[in-house]
Amino acid sequence: MDTGPLRPTSPEFDYVIVGAGSAGCVLARRLSEEARHRVLLLEAGGPDDSLWLKMPIGYGHSFFNPAVNWMYRTEPDPQLDGRRGYWPRGKVLGGSSSINAMVFVRGQPHDLDDWRAAGNPGWAWDDVLPYFRKLEDFDGPPSAWRGKGGPLHVSEVSSQVHPLCQRYLQAATQIGLPLNPDLNGAQVDGAGINQITTRDGWRESSATAYLRDARHRDNLEVRTRAPVDTLIMRDGQVVGVRHRAGGRLVEVSARREVILCGGAIGSPHLLMRSGLGPADELQTLGIRPVADLPAVGHHLQDHLCIDHFYRARVPTLNGELGPWSGKLRVGLRYLFGRRGPLALSLNQGGGFVRSRPELPHPDLQLYFSPLSYLRATPGRRRLMAPDPFPGFMLSAQPCRPTSRGRLRLVSADPAQPLRIEPNSMATEDDRQAMLAGARLMRRLAAAPALREVIEAELHPGPAAQDDQALLADIRARASTVYHPVGTCRMGPDAREAVVDARLRVHGQKGLRVVDASVFPNLTSGNVNAPTLMLAERAADLIRADAAR
Repeated sequence: MDTGPLRPTSPEFDYVIVGAGSAGCVLARRLSEEARHRVLLLEAGGPDDSLWLKMPIGYGHSFFNPAVNWMYRTEPDPQLDGRRGYWPRGKVLGGSSSINAMVFVRGQPHDLDDWRAAGNPGWAWDDVLPYFRKLEDFDGPPSAWRGKGGPLHVSEVSSQVHPLCQRYLQAATQIGLPLNPDLNGAQVDGAGINQITTRDGWRESSATAYLRDARHRDNLEVRTRAPVDTLIMRDGQVVGVRHRAGGRLVEVSARREVILCGGAIGSPHLLMRSGLGPADELQTLGIRPVADLPAVGHHLQDHLCIDHFYRARVPTLNGELGPWSGKLRVGLRYLFGRRGPLALSLNQGGGFVRSRPELPHPDLQLYFSPLSYLRATPGRRRLMAPDPFPGFMLSAQPCRPTSRGRLRLVSADPAQPLRIEPNSMATEDDRQAMLAGARLMRRLAAAPALREVIEAELHPGPAAQDDQALLADIRARASTVYHPVGTCRMGPDAREAVVDARLRVHGQKGLRVVDASVFPNLTSGNVNAPTLMLAERAADLIRADAAR
C-alpha cells in the first residue's frame, strides 16, 4: 500500500503515549499537569462521543461493534473443545474502559504482595493502596480504605439493583458465606453487590474521568485514528514513533520517553513489530531483532468463567428488557432520571469466596446477573434481547489461574493480528478450580432462598451431576471474561520479563510499558481498577525520573 511520504511533526514532544485506554488517559492527564512537559496521546480508534458509549448498558451494543472494538479471535483452545474464543478490546478513547461491564474491583492484597515477591519493589499492597485511594471518588460510606475526590467516580448501587439480588445474598448466607457490604473495603471475602464506574447514571471511563478536563491544556495533544506502525530507534534509544494519519505515515519525536499503553495485545504487538521480542521468531518473519526479549508475548494470563443458567418462577430483568413495553418503561426511567437497569451493569451481584474453608485466601469470584441470555456469538449481543421467559445466571471464575498462554507475531504488517493462544485450563489445578466453581454454584442454587424461585436449571442441566459431566460442560461452554494480562510482565530478569519495577523496557532507553500487560500475575477479579492504579503510580515514577 502506498502510504505517501513520511511527514515529521513539529514541535517535538517530551512524552509520546501510545494508546488512550485505561492507562494512557491517566498518564496523559498526570504528565501534562507539569506545563513544561509537552505530551502527545495517540489513539488508534476514534472519539468516545457515541451515546452507546455513554449509557451504561450500551456495552451490549459495543460488544461486537468494529468501530470501537478490535474484536480479536483466539486460536482453537485445546482444553475448551477446540473452540475459538472471542476477545473484545476497546478501540476508542478510553479503550476497554469505554466498552467494559464497569465492575470496579481492586483485587486482593496478596495479589499485589506477589508482585513484590516476584522481584518488583514498590508494588506491594501497602505501596499501592494510596494510589487506589487517589484515583477514586467513591460515593459510598467514608472509609480509610476508600478514596474521595479522585478523578474516577465509583458508584455504590446496592439500593438500585434488581430485587432478585437479595435472594442471591440470602442464599450465600444460607450456605455459610459471609456478606460483604464493600468488596473494595478492609476485607474482600464474601458475597455482595458490585460497585461500578458510573457518574450520575453515565458510564465513567478513563477518558471521561481523566482526559475530559485535561484536553484543554496547551501542552497536551490528543490524536485519534492514529494507529502506530513502529517505534523509531536511534543509537540504542527509542526516540519516537511512526503513526498513520489519513493514509500517510507521520513521524513523531519524543525527547524523553515513548510510553506504550496498548494493553496486553497491543503493546507486545508493537514491540515485536519494532524488533523487540524473541529474536529467533522475529528473524523468521524478516524483522531485524533490535533486542532479544524472549518474554514479549509470553506468560499470557486470563480469567475463565462458567455460567449456570436458570429459569425462574418470579420476574427478572428479562421481563423489563425483553418486550417493547418493558423497553419503553426502562427507557423513560433512564431518560428522565438516569436510573433503572439502563444505568447499571448487568453483573449486579458479586463476591470473593473460598471453595474450601482451609484456604488462606478466596479462590473464586462470583457473579449474579438477574437476567438470562445464551452466550453471545460474533455479531450478536442479547443484553436488550434476553430470553423470552424469566431467568437469571450464576457465574464463577477462579481468581488466580495457573495456565499460561502466549501471543505469536505472524507478520510485520501492523494490519495483521497476532495469533492469540490462551491455553486455558492447561493445568490440573485450573481444571479443579473450575469444577469447584461449578459445585459452589450448585450449592447456591440449592439454598432455600434461590431454590424457591428456580423452576429449572437450563445449563448445565440436571443430567450433569458428576465431575466428569460438569467438566465436559465447562469445556463446552466456559469463556473468557476479558482480563488478559502478563504479556510484557514486570520483573528483574530480562530473559523472563519485559520491564523492570519502574516499567522501563529492559535494555532500552526512552521506552516504558504501562498497562495490564506488565502485571506479573493476574489480580483476583476485574482488571480495570488495578490498571488505573498502575498508571497512577507510573506517572509518579516517570516524573521522579525526569527530575533526576
